[in-house]
Amino acid sequence: MALPVLLLLGFVAAALAPAVVRVGPRASGLVLGLVPLGLTVGLATLVPAALSDTPPTFHMDWVPELGIAFTLRADGLALLMALLITGLGTLIVVYAGEYLKEHPRLGGFQGWLLLFMASMLGLVLADNGLLLYVFWELTTISSFFLIGFENEKEEARQAALRALLVTVLGGQALLLGLLLMGWVAGTLTLSELPAAAPALREGPLSLAILLLVLGGAFTKSAQVPFHFWLPGAMAAPTPASAYLHAATMVKAGVYLLARFSPVLGGTPVWQGALVAAGLVTMVGGALLSFGQTDMKRVLAYATVSVLGTLVLLLGLGTAEAAQAMVVYLVAHAFYKGSLFLVTGMVDHGTGTRELPRLGGLARAMPFTGSAAGLAALSMMGLPPLFGFIGKELVYESSLHTPGGWGLGAGVALGFVLLVGTALRTGVRPFLGSPGGEGTVHEAGPALWVPSLLLAAGGLVLGLMPGLAEPLLARAASDIAGPEGGHLELSLWHGLTPALGLSVASLALGGAAFALREPLRRALGALRLERWGAERLYHLSVSGMVRLADTQTRVLQNGSLHRYTFVTVGTLVGLLALALVSRVRWLQLPEEELRFYEVVLLVLLVLPALAAVRTRSVLTAVISLGVVGLSEALVYVLLGAPDLALTQVVVQTLTVILFALVFSRFPVPAHRERDSRVWDAALSVAAGGVITWALMNITAQPRHTELAQTYAARSAGEAHGLNIVNTILVDFRALDTMGETTVLATAGLGVFLLFRRRRPGSPV
Repeated sequence: MALPVLLLLGFVAAALAPAVVRVGPRASGLVLGLVPLGLTVGLATLVPAALSDTPPTFHMDWVPELGIAFTLRADGLALLMALLITGLGTLIVVYAGEYLKEHPRLGGFQGWLLLFMASMLGLVLADNGLLLYVFWELTTISSFFLIGFENEKEEARQAALRALLVTVLGGQALLLGLLLMGWVAGTLTLSELPAAAPALREGPLSLAILLLVLGGAFTKSAQVPFHFWLPGAMAAPTPASAYLHAATMVKAGVYLLARFSPVLGGTPVWQGALVAAGLVTMVGGALLSFGQTDMKRVLAYATVSVLGTLVLLLGLGTAEAAQAMVVYLVAHAFYKGSLFLVTGMVDHGTGTRELPRLGGLARAMPFTGSAAGLAALSMMGLPPLFGFIGKELVYESSLHTPGGWGLGAGVALGFVLLVGTALRTGVRPFLGSPGGEGTVHEAGPALWVPSLLLAAGGLVLGLMPGLAEPLLARAASDIAGPEGGHLELSLWHGLTPALGLSVASLALGGAAFALREPLRRALGALRLERWGAERLYHLSVSGMVRLADTQTRVLQNGSLHRYTFVTVGTLVGLLALALVSRVRWLQLPEEELRFYEVVLLVLLVLPALAAVRTRSVLTAVISLGVVGLSEALVYVLLGAPDLALTQVVVQTLTVILFALVFSRFPVPAHRERDSRVWDAALSVAAGGVITWALMNITAQPRHTELAQTYAARSAGEAHGLNIVNTILVDFRALDTMGETTVLATAGLGVFLLFRRRRPGSPV
């Protein structure tokens, strides 16, 4: 029961967060931080079991008829992600409590942050495809509210909407892919899918499944061309940016690819798509980061670049690449989370995030500068930081593939630009010449301690990589099989080509930093953001708005006549299509027509013709009333006096209501002949099709199984002899309640419509 309890605690904390903030706003960050801290400790106790061949699991039937179960599984890959989510979540929650302590909606922010954490935790622990999708969409919803938290700003609202639309589109693709995968494999349990890998890779639906899953993963992990939503999401408060876009939400797409690598990986399409998308995203994101001056946006594009690197490694499909992926994923979470928190403190202490206006902050902000320096060194890949180990493994895995030197050159280009970005964001603002800002002050401990701990974590893991080696090896083996478990981490691998590329990337990265301004101007002249995928997104949204406006003008034009015509015409068309598709032609009854039936037919037809031909509204209303009363006579002759009584009451009230309402309407203008012809044609078609349907219905056997069931259960269970009454009151009671509600609402509307207000009385 440990896994569901841990998951439930996250959701309970999210629900209670606003109340905790109201009771003790100043200490709320520390108090709420105890929840993810407790979850981290609880998950850490599961590490020994996760390293074995029988990881902790939990199973509970949810919708067994559809194969949906609430199944959780904490294998090495899931537990590694879960520890990152809760460990970083602890520091982010504490940081947010101090960073937004003056904000009136701090409680709501903490609630959404904890909801996102719990949803991410459920996503990585889920062992059922549809359960994974539920948590996937919960992360989308909670991130929408976090990105748009400053909803009074247009930028935040647009950024939240952009992230929502892109990731929801991918989520729908993922859902369809999961359903197809479950259909082909015969199971929705993720841990059972590898057994069906041959059918999923080679079957007729394999390409569709692959593309749908990639669509979900690429949109969530901001791969080109879906990368544009991530930098825009920097409109969120800094704690949300650090948590969602450095370590968790964007890693959900990478996790999905890693989870399905044993199932869908190994094919040329999988490898080609991931390597191509990853390499383009890695280099493109790093290039775009140089075109920015806002510290958060620079880091956001750098995150896009790293996400491309992780996807590229998964596309290589080797055990060595899987090892490099998990190591670099952890290294990135530590240094990028720290740098985002540093950005918030710089903004808090100086009032700006613009890099050209920042410099010489180390003396006034020593703790912030220390965190920034350590994180930047890890991002650059300098020993003894954990980022160096990760970068070495990335180079090794890229060089040990066919065409490795060409791929290694592309990876090196991405790292060159990342080195320049690290110098721009983590070194230059603190060691450069003083900027033009006024008073600068250090942040409080609740702000710099989380950032410094994350940066120091990269140093500790670099000096003692054995601390994380078993779990990282197990995670790699969950991706690439047993070969991925042979992982040995160290700071020194000898004089290797990877080391040479690492040194070259550092030197060229320093040169890129020195030429940052010319490079930024050149990228600005290319206008990549304006003419790229973001431009296509804006054109698509504006096109949808114009289409909706045109559609509304046509369909919602205020003409009751047109509304009625379209509604009735659609009904007639669909009903006729159903009848024709079943080839059921008009079936006439075999009984002879009796004299009183002829009289009733005349009483029905003549008033209807009178209502059509008259020019008087009152005459038309009365004629329709006669038609309704004639229908009541039909019910009487067929032995249904209760229905006849209901018809008389309803028809009488309808005539009175119509007479009162229409008497207040202006005299209708004479309509054109063409309009009247179309109305007549539709009326004849509607009457004919409905008659056609009714004749076919009445031609069916009357003593059906349903009728026998109602007859047998009405007296015994519903305690009623009138089957119609028991159906309405007992078997279909909710329908009757709905109809009663509609009638009550209509009656209230009629009362308000005809209520006469006395002069001077309140409305």
